[in-house]
Parts: sequence; C-alpha cells; structure tokens
Amino acid sequence: MIPVDLLITAYASGWFPMATEGAIRWYSPDPRGILPLDAVHLPRRLARVARQGRFRMEIDTAFGDVIRACAAEARDPGTWIDDEIIESYTALHERGIAHSVEAWLEDQLVGGLYGVALRGAFFGESMFHRVTDASKIALIALVERLNARGYVLLDTQWVTPHLEQFGAIEVPKDDYLRLLDQALKRDCSFL
Repeated sequence: MIPVDLLITAYASGWFPMATEGAIRWYSPDPRGILPLDAVHLPRRLARVARQGRFRMEIDTAFGDVIRACAAEARDPGTWIDDEIIESYTALHERGIAHSVEAWLEDQLVGGLYGVALRGAFFGESMFHRVTDASKIALIALVERLNARGYVLLDTQWVTPHLEQFGAIEVPKDDYLRLLDQALKRDCSFL
C-alpha cells in the first residue's frame, strides 16, 4: 500500500500514482488537464437528462464499489487501478480525503467517479458507467458540489475527448502548479 501521507504530499506537489506494468509509477503530466470550474460547458442534451432527475446522486455511500467498477472498466484491467491502488485510495477515503460521487438508478449503482480532495483542489481519478450518461451526470454533480463549496481547481490529469465536451483544457505545468498553489491556500470541505 502507498502510505497515505506520501499520497497527500504527492498530490500537493502535482504528482499522482498509477499502476503500470505491475508497478506503481508517478506522473506529473506537462501539459496538465484541468476542467475550469467557472467555465464548465454542459451539452444541451445532457442538461435535459440532468433536469429529468433520472439518477439519484449520492456522495461516499459506495466508494469501494466505485473504485472497483472504475478498475473493471479500465482499458487493460489490472493496470492503472490495481489492488495496491484500490487499497491505497480506500485508506485515503477512510481518512476523509478520497471521495466518490455516485449515480444510482433505483437501487443499482450505474455510474460514478472518485478522486482526492485537498483544500481547494479536487483531483479526479477515474469514472465508470453501466448506463448511458451516468458518469456524465456524476461529473456534473461533482462540479456543482465543488462550486458550491468554493473549490478553485478540478484536476483531470489529462484531457480526453470525453472531458473536452465539458470544457476541459490543457495548461502548461508551471501554470498548473500556480493554480494548485492557489487552491491549496483555500480552506474547503468536500462533505
């Protein structure tokens, strides 16, 4: 298991771990993906889905289920999110630092995401869905929560086509580290 204090220090310094080829490797991409919280784009169709209230959103009720579902949905299961990552982030969750946002349809967990909250920054780790739009609605719920609580940075690590539709951008590492420094000066609470 990666020690909790090491994970916290790494995130606060702009680094994050991933399981790669059977080992934990540390990454600090340049450029870095972020989703500017003051400029999130909500596609019209998805706004309709959100208004319909089809999904029940919950926070931290099924963290273990979310991270395991994210691991199962990974392109190469067992990489990126392996047992050591699951154990490490579960320890972060138990300390109140890692959180899940969950989309439920009746009594079934159908989508969600998890990440790490440090002061005014949230570091998105992974998402999954079992029903169309469930992970996207979870992302919308996350953005609403972060904005309501005064967060200033949503780190996406990299920019993907999925995140681009919401307005994710790449920033040079130096700019990212300045944004991270500003975020770490804030006193925000995820719960």
